[in-house]
Amino acid sequence: MGFFDKIKEGLAKTKKALSNTLDAIFIGGELDDDFYEELTDCLILADLGVGTATRAVEQLRQQARQKRLQTTEEGREELKLILADMLAVGEPRLQLNTKPSVVLVIGVNGVGKTTTIGKIATRLVNEGKKVLLVAGDTFRAAAADQLEIWAERSGASIVRQHEGADPASVVFDGIQSAKSKGVDVILIDTAGRLHNKQNLMNELNKISRIVDRELPGCSRETLLVLDGTTGQNGLIQAKTFKEIAGVTAIALTKLDGTAKGGIVIAVANELQIPVKFIGVGEKAEDLMPFEAAPFVDALLEEN
Repeated sequence: MGFFDKIKEGLAKTKKALSNTLDAIFIGGELDDDFYEELTDCLILADLGVGTATRAVEQLRQQARQKRLQTTEEGREELKLILADMLAVGEPRLQLNTKPSVVLVIGVNGVGKTTTIGKIATRLVNEGKKVLLVAGDTFRAAAADQLEIWAERSGASIVRQHEGADPASVVFDGIQSAKSKGVDVILIDTAGRLHNKQNLMNELNKISRIVDRELPGCSRETLLVLDGTTGQNGLIQAKTFKEIAGVTAIALTKLDGTAKGGIVIAVANELQIPVKFIGVGEKAEDLMPFEAAPFVDALLEEN
């Protein structure tokens, strides 16, 4: 199954929620004020958020005037271009240009962070890369256990310590192991506690200093995992993590479980951080590198 088909299947709930309204708006009408008003409401319901939905529709108004668009079908095709452009933020792929490269994975508990790490590890191992998982979430024994299962499944190696160990110490051990084994990519799990921003910031800064000291100049990504079903709450989480952790990339999980898949567009547009992975199912291959144009096509295609 190709990217478009998987996205279409994964966005089934969003499409079902949108289809009746969207099709009624886009079929056989003119680009008048009623059309723009109804379209704005529809996009807000898909969880683009008021700001992003309003911005998209205003751009459509401007383009329709400039290009002398007449029909709603022309409007649909123009809207696809506008939304795809909103999603075209930064580099679309993880930047893994050094050996080793580091991906620091952050996010609150329950978003699928550890599972996402395992799925990314599986993808990278299948690409022929040597991958090391670092169990830096030492506050939950289950997190390291779960990561160990993913290491076995994917063919990655793992470094872990006892529950309650200093996360930065685990990261230090992981980096030394990666150096000795010729690892290509280090994937670091981190604690998902957001109730105390200062503690979390201190912890991430400590890890960051270890990486800077032990691997100066390495390619590094800070990947934020968000649960797509939380909608605008996920966007609020993302703003907080951007503020405290310098997020460079986002993975949006569980899009197959929500009627509000437009949150992908809201996240990219509001935060100007690239969405690099989306999750549309339980299997390892259901976490896919994100592609803007097919995503928008699947979201807005005519039934």
